[in-house]
Amino acid sequence: MYAVVATGGKQYKVTKGDVLRIEKIAGDVGDSVTFDKILMLSDGDAVSLGQPVLENASVQARIVEQARSKKILVFKYKRRKRYRLKKGHRQSYTAVQIDDIAAGA
Repeated sequence: MYAVVATGGKQYKVTKGDVLRIEKIAGDVGDSVTFDKILMLSDGDAVSLGQPVLENASVQARIVEQARSKKILVFKYKRRKRYRLKKGHRQSYTAVQIDDIAAGA
């Protein structure tokens, strides 16, 4: 069984037991999270598509980590103008583990 979940402006295909790195959401490690924007649900035989989301379907998850990813460098440069700008950026993320996929009725 798997589902397609929308969160943080992105879509993720999830199954039970998966660990995902998603855009940062509020909460502490160990807190429970419910995703309600389920776009697609498959239980092996039947596939349900949302128009745009499925009603009465949800995915239960648990926060396992709140952290920041590796630093990336942003370097801007204009030739012949003595302009250089070097910045670093670290994106915050939340790692969640999928506990249950509920199809509803």
